[in-house]
Amino acid sequence: MKYREFGKTGWNASEVSFGAWAIGASWGTVDDNESIAALHKALDMGVNFIDTADVYGDGHSEELIARVLKERNQDDVYVVSKAGRRLNPHVAEGYNAENLTSFVERSLKKLDTDCIDLVQLHCPPTEVYYRPETFAAM
Repeated sequence: MKYREFGKTGWNASEVSFGAWAIGASWGTVDDNESIAALHKALDMGVNFIDTADVYGDGHSEELIARVLKERNQDDVYVVSKAGRRLNPHVAEGYNAENLTSFVERSLKKLDTDCIDLVQLHCPPTEVYYRPETFAAM
């Protein structure tokens, strides 16, 4: 596995990451045992960067990631998640401190951790980029 410095974080992140959208099972039948095996295989191969979101299977992918990391007792994996896509309606005003805090706290519980390595805004409307209060909340 090849690794790269991830911005200014000091992380040495794998060039190949594990995208956890499909293991959430939102778009078809997915077997949890196969998903867990895929996560284990990725980690065995040196992947140390896992990308998920609170809406992937309504948090199911986060729960599976938590389970695998707990089974492995592995701390050297970066887990990144996204917040904001569960807004309904999905509007810029929804990207506020109250909602973002709620989404992140929910992800922390699903991931069974007290820290998410990176939280990203999930598909924000363009207007969000011009709302300093959103970035202050982050």
